[in-house]
Amino acid sequence: MKLEGKKALITGGNSGIGFATARLFIREGAEVAITGRDQKTLDAALAELGSKAVAYRADVTDSHARADLFSKIGQRFGSLDIVFANAGIPGVTPMGSTDETVFEHIIRVNLTSVFFTVQAALPLLNDGSSIILNSSVLGSLGHPGQAAYAASKAGVRGMARTIASELSPRNIRVNVVAPGATKTPIWSRDSTPSQADEELAAKMAATIPLGRWGEADEIAKAVLFLASDDSSYVQSVELFVDGGNVGSPNGGVAFRSA
Repeated sequence: MKLEGKKALITGGNSGIGFATARLFIREGAEVAITGRDQKTLDAALAELGSKAVAYRADVTDSHARADLFSKIGQRFGSLDIVFANAGIPGVTPMGSTDETVFEHIIRVNLTSVFFTVQAALPLLNDGSSIILNSSVLGSLGHPGQAAYAASKAGVRGMARTIASELSPRNIRVNVVAPGATKTPIWSRDSTPSQADEELAAKMAATIPLGRWGEADEIAKAVLFLASDDSSYVQSVELFVDGGNVGSPNGGVAFRSA
């Protein structure tokens, strides 16, 4: 098993990519702490993950909640080997009609809180640990209406490279996973996707070279690679897991000649 004996923290581990990653980490031998803001989904996740998981209700933007979280993790685990800073929110911020508080909230959740989560984790991190930050293809693609989200995710990339420079003397690796369109609850909170959801999914799939959305488990496998010794000489990378969307932006069926 790739993570035998390792201890990991996954923020936003109660659903979507975070939950899929927690499940895979446990399968690979790790003990995992997950966080989330919704107690109901935390309880459901913990029931499925089993005895090698522990769940904490915590708001990553709240400094007091972060301090309490890492105090509890320290008491439970003693130290950490992996941090997957995954928690984040979407948000539409069109130029000309965006409220400043909406813009700032997206930055605070997706960028500022990631920095302070990693900072708070440092006293618990063993030398040789792995930190993975969750970015997005939208940090590179320039999609209309996504200025704050794109800025936050591009910021994650730049921040990761700087943190890696600072932590390399401890052999702590800091890398970024950048998912493309992925089937997670962030796109639809309803149990049954609406017609609008399905139309959006089809349009987006047509722009992706591999012709489909990704699965949360596929992103989790990339995170596992960055967390494990398989990537022992990988530092400061942004790993796109996007079906070719960034690398081959005109490769989807929507751009191919008949």
